[in-house]
Amino acid sequence: MSKFLDHINSPSDLRKLNQNHLPQLAKELRKFIINIVATKEGHLGASLGVVELTIALHYVFDTPNDLLIWDVGHQAYGHKLLTGRKDNFHTNRQLNGISGFPKRSESVYDAFGVGHSSTSISAALGMAIASQLKGENKHHIAVIGDASIASGMAFEGLNHAGVTDANLLVILNDNAIGIDPSVGALKQYLTNVKKGTEKQDNIFEALNFNYSGPIDGHDIDKIISELQRLKNVKGPKFLHIITTKGKGLKQAEENQVKYHAPGKFDAITGDLFPKTKTDEAPKFQDVFGYTIVELAKQNDKIVGITPAMPTGSSLKYMMDEMPNRAFDVGIAEQHAVTLSAGMVSQGLVVFCNIYSTFLQRAYDQVIHDVALQNLPVIFCLDRAGLVGEDGATHHGVFDLAYLRCIPNLIIFAPRNEIELRNIMYTAQLGLDNPIAIRYPRGKGVTIDWKQPFSNIEIGKGIELKKGASLAVLSIGFISENVSTAIKNVKNNTTIGHYDMRFIKPLDEDLLHQVFKNYKTIITIEDGTIKGGFGSAVLEFAAHNNYKNSIKCLGIPDEFVEQGTIDELQKLTSLDAYNITTILESYS
Repeated sequence: MSKFLDHINSPSDLRKLNQNHLPQLAKELRKFIINIVATKEGHLGASLGVVELTIALHYVFDTPNDLLIWDVGHQAYGHKLLTGRKDNFHTNRQLNGISGFPKRSESVYDAFGVGHSSTSISAALGMAIASQLKGENKHHIAVIGDASIASGMAFEGLNHAGVTDANLLVILNDNAIGIDPSVGALKQYLTNVKKGTEKQDNIFEALNFNYSGPIDGHDIDKIISELQRLKNVKGPKFLHIITTKGKGLKQAEENQVKYHAPGKFDAITGDLFPKTKTDEAPKFQDVFGYTIVELAKQNDKIVGITPAMPTGSSLKYMMDEMPNRAFDVGIAEQHAVTLSAGMVSQGLVVFCNIYSTFLQRAYDQVIHDVALQNLPVIFCLDRAGLVGEDGATHHGVFDLAYLRCIPNLIIFAPRNEIELRNIMYTAQLGLDNPIAIRYPRGKGVTIDWKQPFSNIEIGKGIELKKGASLAVLSIGFISENVSTAIKNVKNNTTIGHYDMRFIKPLDEDLLHQVFKNYKTIITIEDGTIKGGFGSAVLEFAAHNNYKNSIKCLGIPDEFVEQGTIDELQKLTSLDAYNITTILESYS
């Protein structure tokens, strides 16, 4: 039983405690987070690192009247526990449970929804200016991790805030790591500031912020004292605190990358549960990671780029083996895309690996710097489709729709690991256009995936099964569910199945065959139903005046919540069982 945490249902309860009791509360909060994440999974290290800061912020400021914004949201578990979500925190990141990130519709204490990085300063400044205009006397606090502050948007927010007199406090949670270790000159600057060896003028003071720190982010009395002082300082303020990601769990402190989101582990010892070794198919990200190394050994023009996701994308394999040809550019998707374009303009072959949901952040660069100039950058879009427990901020379901309208861009979705290898091989041989290759999170289905490379003809789909009256056109890995569903249909001889492979250019020859030979056509994709693959087929049918019956299956026109991928596929009728039911109703 927790001595203090059990009795805290809101920050007003927290503020009744004697300050001497807060270190004990910090221990209880850490233990609670560790115990829940050990069994339910989730993001661990970031929230453990800001326990003292979280308590101090709610202790000093009058939340929710004072507005507290967390960057990224990985840091906010302690915040959720102190703001009335302790009793249902066990539902974190589960279907119909609470979100793994701050969410406005979930709590009045979640002042701004966050999932992607580097948004907190701009949002908090917007709120601070709004308070001024309304004549309100409020505090506005943005807590940003150092990996996030290196992003362009964070600098844009700092740049504007510095010429205002807004009541804004930016707190830099400096732990030298995001998901992977931080990179870049700003990281080196912050390291020098911590050591007291930085000879340059203070960058934040130069931007007109009242700078204080760095202070120990685990000394709760020192944090409270500084926050109380800053409450009386006018204009934009910057507090630099030093924390340890994973604080309070030895393994999480020592292995910060693995314990960012470690899966299930022993809450008492902190040890990860050993995984049973079975002969199973690899993760798609590992197929990418091993294949780019294999290709780079044959082609010395190949370069790999990722914005802050070397482990998550498996580009780390290349970074370890060929460090001068693989680059982590930090949380800077716009820079990653245009950097790739610059390299390609000089004859290099660039694989730019970005999560599907994060490429949204660099949309203009894809259009203006890559496609408009027809530079053949090879985009590898990991985590395409439904990604599971990270929920609405992370699902990669919009890529087919937002990329399909861009001229010059090839779009390919491999249905398995061998297809991913072969399209990577084909792309590095030389293409006339940029290409986006999108593939899902998690494991594939092919154990014997390391096959000899073969060339893929651009714009050509394939027939997987011949039928008579009903044709299913699928794109990418969702093909697995379709194949299973067709097998489950009793009389499936009438059903044909086609893997279209390319969303752009569409295989129009194959589509003409399908429309002439099948009465009914069903399209299926793990992307938004609006504007994606199905829409492309409907456009083809309309343009060619086909009158076939067409049904489009995909992600509905709404933001899908968190849950396991299996649960979410059932929710959106993209699982094998629901597809079987639909096929039976047509066959």
